[in-house]
Amino acid sequence: MTKPKVADLLHEPGCGHNHKKGDNKACSQQAKPGAAQGGCAFDGASITLVPITDAAHLVHGPTACAGNSWGSRGSLSSGATTYQLGLTTDVKENDIIFGGEKKLYSAIAQVINRYHPPAVFVYATCVTSLIGDDLEAVCRAATEQFQTPTIPVQAPGFTGTKNLGNRLAGEALFEYVVGTQEPEYTTPYDINLIGEYNVAGELWGVLPLLEKVGIRVLSKITGDATFREICYAHRAKLNVMICSKALINLGRKMEETYGIPYIEESFYGVADMNRCLRHIAEKLGDEELKARVETLIATETAKLDTALAPYRKRLQGKRIVLYTGGVKSWSIISAAQDLGMKVVATSTKKSTEEDKAKIKELLGEDGIMLSKGNAKELLKVIENTNADMLVAGGRNQYTALKARIPFLDVNQERHNPYAGYRGLIEMAKEFDHVLHSPIWEQVREPAPWSLVTSH
Repeated sequence: MTKPKVADLLHEPGCGHNHKKGDNKACSQQAKPGAAQGGCAFDGASITLVPITDAAHLVHGPTACAGNSWGSRGSLSSGATTYQLGLTTDVKENDIIFGGEKKLYSAIAQVINRYHPPAVFVYATCVTSLIGDDLEAVCRAATEQFQTPTIPVQAPGFTGTKNLGNRLAGEALFEYVVGTQEPEYTTPYDINLIGEYNVAGELWGVLPLLEKVGIRVLSKITGDATFREICYAHRAKLNVMICSKALINLGRKMEETYGIPYIEESFYGVADMNRCLRHIAEKLGDEELKARVETLIATETAKLDTALAPYRKRLQGKRIVLYTGGVKSWSIISAAQDLGMKVVATSTKKSTEEDKAKIKELLGEDGIMLSKGNAKELLKVIENTNADMLVAGGRNQYTALKARIPFLDVNQERHNPYAGYRGLIEMAKEFDHVLHSPIWEQVREPAPWSLVTSH
């Protein structure tokens, strides 16, 4: 991966960050020493590509590079399970001295002969990039020899942040996968979902809704995807971006090359789900489809109101501090408001300019936008806003315990799907369960030893 290529991705013209004049470094900023990194480029590329369920994912590097990231996200599969294998070349000291290319070629051969995957994604790491292993040459030779697409993913950790890794993965898909096969047939209602990773099975709450109105998801990029379906993604009529433009470069290049327009949407909360369905129908430009979407929204909304009624009573007016990234920094606000809750502060550290505009509109004038964050800052915000609950990633659960308030994990480690209408009911149940757990009364009581009087 050359420096100009990385610079192009950091200044991706499709990203709103790069439309702002002046000193705006949101896309290109690097972590400062001592600050939380939140994942490296290798991590970001893995997050994006590993959900391709029938492909093999081979990490060319020390075992720890594969081990530290393996199984960290709950992307589920409805079929193949090859993606769950933890495969690595296990680079040792001798490989660093003499080079690891032969070992890599041998590992690719072993993976193909043993598991027969439709494709192998080979991930560069810091070590193998620093010693100069030619990943592309080895993958090219393996593709020719074994007649199995072997795709180099040039996203070593030192290249940059997790978000940059997402885009580097998008480059690999665009360069080596998209457009290499043809679907059996196409329809006027074919769309791709980009940036939806089927965490906790969220996709399975959305696909039936799309199918009900006659919209076909041609390719899922990449949650619960097969390699083949991504190969023919270039035949879709619309790209729907889900994860806050993590793969904006892929969407833009598919628009320029194949003429596929893209839109950014969210599946969280009734308002956003309704908006998403309407926008897709509008973009596909079919009046009968629009009518079917309105019928579906009316039916699902009525059912949802009945199901959510008891939870709304118990959650009404509860105050939340939200500390997460990407699309969730604003989409969870919308979902919480659907339940009658109030988000008093949210993070904007990883948000695009469009994200921030949406957050500002949803929070109102009194809402707090946290551009920086650490445990100390979060505790201060929780105290100042009199928050009832912290909603964040797993690493912040101890911050909530220190503040003696309930905590809900909404990041990739969670086990419950929150997308779609069904997901909002699940989210309401989780909020209710966590907020009204009897444990919090005990946690807030003085410690027994603090009540002992001295004699």
